Amino acid sequence: MYGTESGYSRREFLYKTAIAGGGLLSLGALAGCAKKSASLNANMQFGLVTYQWGKDWDLPTLIKNCELSQVHAVELRTLHAHGVEPSLTTEQRVEVKKRFSDSPVICLGYGSNQEYHSPDPVILQKNIDETCELIKLCHDIGATGLKVKPNDLPDEIPPEKTIAQIAAALNRVGTFAAEYGQKIRVEVHGRKTQELPNMKAIFDQVTAKNVFMCWNCNDEDLLPPGLEANFNLVQDRLGDTVHIRELNIGNYPYPQLFGLLAGMNYHGNILLEARTEPADLVAALIEQQKIFTEMIEATKD
Repeated sequence: MYGTESGYSRREFLYKTAIAGGGLLSLGALAGCAKKSASLNANMQFGLVTYQWGKDWDLPTLIKNCELSQVHAVELRTLHAHGVEPSLTTEQRVEVKKRFSDSPVICLGYGSNQEYHSPDPVILQKNIDETCELIKLCHDIGATGLKVKPNDLPDEIPPEKTIAQIAAALNRVGTFAAEYGQKIRVEVHGRKTQELPNMKAIFDQVTAKNVFMCWNCNDEDLLPPGLEANFNLVQDRLGDTVHIRELNIGNYPYPQLFGLLAGMNYHGNILLEARTEPADLVAALIEQQKIFTEMIEATKD
């Protein structure tokens, strides 16, 4: 056990040690660490959101680079170079599904920009209709769900009205998704809606059993009364995806979050939604997985 004089738990020590290592290790050394990490924790698996890292890779390159990185779960984003969009023909959707089924990389689903807070009923219905088309796409490519957003509480509308509207929309798209065997993953995102009490208020009115919350590691998670209390507000509605940022950048308390997830016996995917632009993305992915593994292993102590 690490001494109390330093003020660090073993978990914090490993985290700070990972950061202090600086720079990238050699690709070969990192690859060895990544291969080891793949089987270290059966409950929480490291994956990728193609937000910045991967946005410029076509689908074969994306799958190949995920294989090289031992990253075996991916959430695809819209309007990126991999080109998995609702405009795909039936044959093209079959091809996407086959590419993933022939690979150890799992396509968890699609990260959409669909949102349900607009007071304009035409805009709201458009988002619901587009959500339904994306649910069909997820089904056709062999994915398991669609990520959506709340994404605001407009100032000119009573918040309880918008909260009820968002929940009603989630119930509608959740019912539709159930017909296709898909989950709806609601990212904790948006002005005001990324505050956990507001997300809880939305989910208090969500009755569709296949609608889940996607924790997003926002600064708002740390607002009083703090991370643990805010986490406890919504932990019973968490699904199988959590979004994180680079684990060696910023001050978000990832070791504490992973401890909370481990404490609830969380089974799911911890997906890197990176924001930086490293020169070697494969090496950077492997490095992030190494840090992730160290943090997860520390939760077992």
